[in-house]
Amino acid sequence: MSNTDRVDPALLAGNRKPLAGYQAQHFQWQVEGKVATVTLNRPERKNPLTFASYAELRDLFGQLRYATDVHAVVVTGAGGNFCSGGDVHEIIGPLVRLEAPELLMFTRMTGDLVKAMRACPQPIVAAIDGICAGAGAIVAMASDLRFGTARSKTAFLFNRVGLAGCDMGACAMLPRIVGQGRASELLFTGRSLGGEEAERWGFFNRLCAPEDVLAQAQALARELAEGPTFANGITKTMLHQEWAMTIEQAIESEAQAQAICMLTEDFTRAYEAFVARSKPVFQGN
Repeated sequence: MSNTDRVDPALLAGNRKPLAGYQAQHFQWQVEGKVATVTLNRPERKNPLTFASYAELRDLFGQLRYATDVHAVVVTGAGGNFCSGGDVHEIIGPLVRLEAPELLMFTRMTGDLVKAMRACPQPIVAAIDGICAGAGAIVAMASDLRFGTARSKTAFLFNRVGLAGCDMGACAMLPRIVGQGRASELLFTGRSLGGEEAERWGFFNRLCAPEDVLAQAQALARELAEGPTFANGITKTMLHQEWAMTIEQAIESEAQAQAICMLTEDFTRAYEAFVARSKPVFQGN
């Protein structure tokens, strides 16, 4: 009996669905094999976000929690740039005319995008070239892994427009990636972080040639998608949850999480492949 045969169809219908056929409205969405690629696609403006693209990205990453056919995600931008942040004319201009309730609605929506990226079980690999600024830098930060180029420029430039650096989780997440002092410098000054410096600081996992950055990000995503995806999802969950735990709580939580992973068929497959001196073929269950 297969794993699917053991589960009530009504449970599967409400909690599992394919996303390969999703038709994106405000960016490009492509699925090849088990890897999805999100491409921010307004190259004439360096791929800024709008109210509509924020909301669609938030909803799509939320749906990825239930996806059966997508096991890793790549996020990139078209035309040699990643993302220039919120569109000056379509977001910044309208915001200055809003009252507090609507402004809070907007800031909660942008924060919900980061929450959805962190909550989806798929590893997210950002392929970053050129401009990566404001909300674009946040999307890169919220990804699990980041590949950049030497010519890329990453800037958390909120203070340059009169706002605090505490945007969309930056004050919580950025120090955990690059350290408190370096995060403070970026958030207080809004200066650009060049690609080579970003790699030295640990913001980028790898530097690539501009013509190769997307292909290398997709290659890593394919590698991750072929791994034990249920266990990878647990790893992502624990990396996020353990920020708020003591060491003792973290060790106990990891003991429980690992015991669950030992119940998976992928764990058995790995053992049987080791005994047979072959490579395991993981299926994510």
